[in-house]
Amino acid sequence: MSRRRGSGPLETPARRVLVLGGTSEIAAAIVAALPADQAREVVLAGRAGERLDGAAAALRGAGVRRVESVTLDAEDPAGHGPALQRAQEILGGIDLAILAVGVLGSRGGLPEDIPAALEVLRVNTVGAGSLLLHAARLMRDAGHGTIVVLSSVAAERPRASNAVYCASKAGLDALAEALDDDLRGQGVRVMVVRPGFVRTRMTAGLSVPPLASTPEVVGRQTVRGLRREASAVWAPAGLRWVMAGLRMMPRAIFRRIPA
Repeated sequence: MSRRRGSGPLETPARRVLVLGGTSEIAAAIVAALPADQAREVVLAGRAGERLDGAAAALRGAGVRRVESVTLDAEDPAGHGPALQRAQEILGGIDLAILAVGVLGSRGGLPEDIPAALEVLRVNTVGAGSLLLHAARLMRDAGHGTIVVLSSVAAERPRASNAVYCASKAGLDALAEALDDDLRGQGVRVMVVRPGFVRTRMTAGLSVPPLASTPEVVGRQTVRGLRREASAVWAPAGLRWVMAGLRMMPRAIFRRIPA
C-alpha cells in the first residue's frame, strides 16, 4: 500500500542539527517535532550563559543523544564564519540548520529611538542574513543540507504599525527565497517559515491577536513542510490564505486596517 506524501519520515534524515539562535523556543519546538530517529546530535549556537545552558539541558532531557554549544553573537558577522565552521567540525557535517535569530524591537512607524531601530535591522537582516549566507555556503560545499529560516507573516505585507520589524524580516525572507532558487540544483534547500503571533518570551505582555499560535504549532508545521519539501510554511496553516488576500488588497484600503 502506498504511503501518502508528507506522512512518512523526512526524505533527507536530519540527524545532525545546528540551531542558530540556540535559546529560541520555536527552534527547540522544531527539534522536538522531528522524528524520534532524527536530531540525534545538536549544536546550539548563541550567546553563552544560563539560557543557552538551560536550552541544552532541556534537549538532553528530551532524549537528544548529544547536545553541544558554540558561542555566537548575531551582531558580530566577523565571528559567524568561524562559529559555523566549529559547529560543522563538532557534528561532522550539518544536515539541518535552523536560523532562529531575531528581536522584536518597538512597535510603530517612524521610530523615536533610531539607534534601537538600527539594532533590529542589524540583528534581523544583517546578522541573520550573514548566518544564512555562511550556512548556505557550508552546505553547498558539502553538497547537501536544509536550512529552515524563521521569518514572519510580517515580511509578507509590511505595516506602519510595526515598520522596522516588518522591513527587517522582509529583507531576510527575500534573501532566503532567492537562495533556495539558486541552491536547489546543488543539493541544498532553504525553507522559509512564516509564523504569525507566537506566544513566546519575546511576545510576553503583548495583546494576543486572532490566529495566535504556540512554538509547538510552529514546530509541527515546520516538520510537515520539511516532509513535503516545501519552499515556505505558514503557521498556523490558515495564515497562508489570509496573507494571500492581504497581498492583493489595494494599499489605500490596507493602510486603513486597524493595527
